[in-house]
Amino acid sequence: MPLTREEKSQVLGKFQRSSNDTGSPEVQIALLSERINGLSQHFTTHKSDHASRRGLLKMVNQRRKLLDYLKSTTPEKYSEVVERLGLRR
Repeated sequence: MPLTREEKSQVLGKFQRSSNDTGSPEVQIALLSERINGLSQHFTTHKSDHASRRGLLKMVNQRRKLLDYLKSTTPEKYSEVVERLGLRR
């Protein structure tokens, strides 16, 4: 499920480093987390939507890779992002 413009701007406001930051790992992780949460709600009603399930797995793997990168470069930012998003890492 795509994010609306308002939802995306709210996430950007919470996680961006500066006013024009849209591509930092923190922002990308937060946006992926929002899309993952939206898709998990989609699967409660559409249990046999396997094409979207494949997309969900790709997003989860991309988020995991970004989290691993953030952990190796700046561990304090990693722990902050995991805590703010409520992830189980």
